[in-house]
Amino acid sequence: MLDDWTREFLRRTPSCTVLHLACGLDTRAHRIERPGTVRWVDVDMPDVVALRHKLLPVPPGDYRLVASSVTEDAWLAEVPADRPVVGVFEGLTMYLTREDGHALIRRITERFPSGELLFDVYGSWGIKLQKLVPAVRNAGATLHWGVDDPREIEALHPGLTTVDAWRSVDLPHLDALPRSGRIQMKVVSAIPKLRDVGKLLRLRW
Repeated sequence: MLDDWTREFLRRTPSCTVLHLACGLDTRAHRIERPGTVRWVDVDMPDVVALRHKLLPVPPGDYRLVASSVTEDAWLAEVPADRPVVGVFEGLTMYLTREDGHALIRRITERFPSGELLFDVYGSWGIKLQKLVPAVRNAGATLHWGVDDPREIEALHPGLTTVDAWRSVDLPHLDALPRSGRIQMKVVSAIPKLRDVGKLLRLRW
């Protein structure tokens, strides 16, 4: 879904900047075709960037790989604010504190004249039940920020508006899951407090 939304933005706004935050080893910059007018910036921590250099080729076009925490100011100040932006961040928000998450969204929306933010969130119950998620438990990580209502994000910048808000259990791509995964999603979707445990959001300003 995030790839689809990114492609839509690039079709509508071929001269733009893509901020792919907490990119990890994601190959989004390789698999999404884009015109030469697109500026693409991948951002992640220095050790992740070093590993990415070893394992992945440099994508074609106007591309930068930045070694920084997304919560720092310096990396964003070096990205020209001369065109619309689409910020894509997958598996990031729940690891940020609410304060850091709000500050990041404010910095992006205040710096660029227009754009979209495409990202996933956990709801508050997702944060409470985080140790039931194997990836979180096995990594010894801690999740902090849950978003139950997109209006929390809209309030961070004038004109920031929710365009799409999909529950994870309602995504149209779930048919691609193995049978066990489809059954799990059906069970979760039937429990009121759990059906909002995760969402994909698209906001525009």
